[in-house]
Amino acid sequence: MGATRDTIYEYADNQYGTSPEHLWAAFPLYSVLRRADNKKWYAIIMNVPMNKLGLNSDEYVDVLDIKCDPLLRDELLTKPGILPAYHLNRKHWISVLLDGTVDEDTALKLLADSYEIAGGKSKRPTIAVQKSWLVPANPKYYDIERAFAENDIILWKQSSRINVGDTVYLYIASPYSCIMYKCEAVEVDIPYEYSDENVRMDKVMRIKRLHTYDKGAFGVEALKKHGVVSVRGPRSVPFGLRAQLEESGDGT
Repeated sequence: MGATRDTIYEYADNQYGTSPEHLWAAFPLYSVLRRADNKKWYAIIMNVPMNKLGLNSDEYVDVLDIKCDPLLRDELLTKPGILPAYHLNRKHWISVLLDGTVDEDTALKLLADSYEIAGGKSKRPTIAVQKSWLVPANPKYYDIERAFAENDIILWKQSSRINVGDTVYLYIASPYSCIMYKCEAVEVDIPYEYSDENVRMDKVMRIKRLHTYDKGAFGVEALKKHGVVSVRGPRSVPFGLRAQLEESGDGT
């Protein structure tokens, strides 16, 4: 069942004792949900023309604006019915269509996350969102081409909050200086003690090679167009770059 204005109001009342506040006389269909303890907004419901959201329609639709973890934003925006925030800071807020596109369970989990963020609590999101990472690899220290030639699943150093199912794009440093592999994290947080003059590891993950890209297809210049000027450690993949990686045919 899709989420609606009424299901959001019912959940907010039952879970947090929050009633909608209608703050703008000129916009009777706009309402705010506010935490009782610190008075901060954790949700806004509006009724706006769909073309204001970048959609090809003049019809009006209810939207739920909620706070989100910036690290999850790009992944959430790939989901149907989840859009860049209307009228709010797009780094910290998203808009969720309340026209039935987004299922009720997902919308309520996102609302719960927004409530926690508005309370200043660093809580792990209740909704599981697969994330895409850009991870560097140095062929001077490890022959990754040979490793993948021998086995599609290899161990790799883990230094970020990577979860099972996340996508890992491996950026191979000089002399290639490009993204060469698309992998999936199949096991994470594996204890592993190793140290030499080049690298130190205390945990690793198992990654499975899914695709190999042509050398140079996603090189330095291609990355710069998406604001990636260096890959010194694990980082999220900008939305535009990830879309191009997926549209490229995902390699071979």
